[in-house]
Amino acid sequence: MRVLAYHASRDLVPLYGAYALLFADHGLSAGEISSLLVLWSLTSFACEVPSGAWADTIDRRRLLVLSSVVLAAAFASWTLRPTYAGFALGFVLWGVSSALESGTFESLLYDELRLRGRTPAYPRLIGRARALALVAVLVADGLAVPLLHVGGYGLLGLASVVAALLHGVLAAILPVRPEARRPTHTDEPRGGRYLAMLGTGLRESARVPAVRRALLVASVLVGLTAYDEYFPLVARDHGVPTASVPVLIAVTTLAQAVGTALAGRTPMSGRALGLTVAAGAVLVSLGAAGGPAIPAAYAGFVPIALGYGLLNNAMIVAETRLQDRISGPARATVTSVLGVGEEATALVVYASVGLGSTLVPVTVAVALVGVPVAAGALVAAAAYRTRGVRAGISATGERRL
Repeated sequence: MRVLAYHASRDLVPLYGAYALLFADHGLSAGEISSLLVLWSLTSFACEVPSGAWADTIDRRRLLVLSSVVLAAAFASWTLRPTYAGFALGFVLWGVSSALESGTFESLLYDELRLRGRTPAYPRLIGRARALALVAVLVADGLAVPLLHVGGYGLLGLASVVAALLHGVLAAILPVRPEARRPTHTDEPRGGRYLAMLGTGLRESARVPAVRRALLVASVLVGLTAYDEYFPLVARDHGVPTASVPVLIAVTTLAQAVGTALAGRTPMSGRALGLTVAAGAVLVSLGAAGGPAIPAAYAGFVPIALGYGLLNNAMIVAETRLQDRISGPARATVTSVLGVGEEATALVVYASVGLGSTLVPVTVAVALVGVPVAAGALVAAAAYRTRGVRAGISATGERRL
């Protein structure tokens, strides 16, 4: 239960569903918000692989605690200094925190189960953890509404700092053995162990064709859905009151949970995967653009939610395909390479929406992202065309709202 509570607590952050509104209400344009998201991705991009090799070398539980403390500092920066500089510092800290956590928890859990002779239980535990994390997102989005009414963004930020610190406490008491926390056992000095794990993970990512293809497909599919960061701004542009926006974000999270839960129930061929991604992209674009087809602001989030659920279902297929192909000892490092690919794709999304919002409304800019998402569907269909794919539970972390 402590393992499940730890995983869920990282998403019990009320700011997640409202931070784009926080930035906008303090004078930032859509372009400036995009620049912050780019900074966030660049930070994660730079730290992802080095931190993955670190997780294959040192005490993973301590690394998770450190990640939580850094995340709390990020939210404190936003709360205490609500300026562009304060937001930028917060995103840098958040990027470092995400890189430290990415792949570390999954590797820790898998090695602990291996030591207990219970590796077949890994998919089930990861599935429960991800389901609870999505429930935590819904709870956090729901809490954001009364917190905004009672204490505004200040109370929302304070609650988020407390949630991040609680996450760190739960990390510190994870019931894992020392052998799972420190997976490498050699006589080399620590620097030598680090370089060995880094090299092993990078070689597997680059030289094993099946791993390389799976990395490419998962990176494209996950990274292209980074436009969920703009959903609050889409709601705002459609005339939804600020205090009601977290409710709509909660609807998209619920659809994400349903899409995740349905993954693995039926086999999915490459053609089906491509059609799923294409359908998801079209639905999100339709809801974001609005217009005569979607006359009501709230109704516009119905296709957005449905499309986002489909996209998350496809993302799990791609992520699971990668996990099935990792065979070396540097699982956290290989998973971090996936994170780099995701961030690189997300950077393209952020830059596109940021530049596009200077020419068209942000709703249209977000809708246009559906074009490269559809292209990503074609890439996925080509990669999986030779056999059916059975979706499972992703062993990787998910990028946050």
